[in-house]
Amino acid sequence: MTATARRRRGRAIGRLALRRLGFAVPVLLLVSFALFVLAKASPFDPIERYFGVRIIGASPERIARIRENWGVDRPVVEQYLAWLRHAVAGDFGDSLSLRQPVSEVVGDRLGWTVLLVSVGFALALLLGLLLGTAAAWLRGGWLDRAITATSYTLEAAPVFWLGLAALYVFALHLRWLPGGGLTDAGEALGVGQVATHLVLPASVLAISQAPWFVLFVRQNLLESFSQDHVVGARSRGLSDRRVVVGHALRTSLLPFLTLVGARLPELITGALLVETVFSWPGIARATVDAALNVDFALMGALTVLATAVVLLGNLIADVLYALADPRVGLDG
Repeated sequence: MTATARRRRGRAIGRLALRRLGFAVPVLLLVSFALFVLAKASPFDPIERYFGVRIIGASPERIARIRENWGVDRPVVEQYLAWLRHAVAGDFGDSLSLRQPVSEVVGDRLGWTVLLVSVGFALALLLGLLLGTAAAWLRGGWLDRAITATSYTLEAAPVFWLGLAALYVFALHLRWLPGGGLTDAGEALGVGQVATHLVLPASVLAISQAPWFVLFVRQNLLESFSQDHVVGARSRGLSDRRVVVGHALRTSLLPFLTLVGARLPELITGALLVETVFSWPGIARATVDAALNVDFALMGALTVLATAVVLLGNLIADVLYALADPRVGLDG
């Protein structure tokens, strides 16, 4: 590809990214407004939730004043526009369950979720590439059958079941690893403590996601073995290892990039369950707490954040695919 063609390709990819970002804005607005409508239709009263049992002794004047200050009696569109103005400035309201601003809750927990998801996803990709390649390379052998059968079994296994099983075996029975949290009781927060406590939740998250990558890589590699460039490489006398890694695997990885983006929603759902099982103090666990405590402010912000992550993941997958394969059209 010439320098001019590369520049033209780069501008086309830039326009693709801008189109996808422009599409993301109305999606986020629609999701956030739908949450407001659901909250308005909910039978739960945020004022009663705020007071708890203390509402019995609260004066009607004080309750009415808080309702007026919060604007909960205003029309849903008016409430939504007021929330949107504050959200653009970084103010997502206050969490009734945690008694602190939502932005602080997200800021305190986001880093731990990013750490867990990044390590788990990287392990899942590594397992998918290694085991999928090994299964395709040794097609029909005992290793291929073992990897394929295990992958299909793990696909059907609930994430929380895998987490509880790992917790019982490695934390309670063998006592090799800690069962939850960031540190042991009484220990200071440090790299060693966090790394040790990260092993189980990250491994469970990786194992729950890896089967899709394993089976996808295996299937695509088997299909690429019959393509002309792979057959030609074999006819030239190249070793099986060089044919698989240097020719077949390279072309089969292009559709693999789209699967990476498609798995993001499942990854977020899996992280939610893993964080709950292992008491990992991340965003996903805060989502569970918000749902159990009917904390609409926190739940709404976290839902919008999850939607934005999914949209961003799909955009990254599309851009990577376009960069890897110049034949991909960029009109969509």
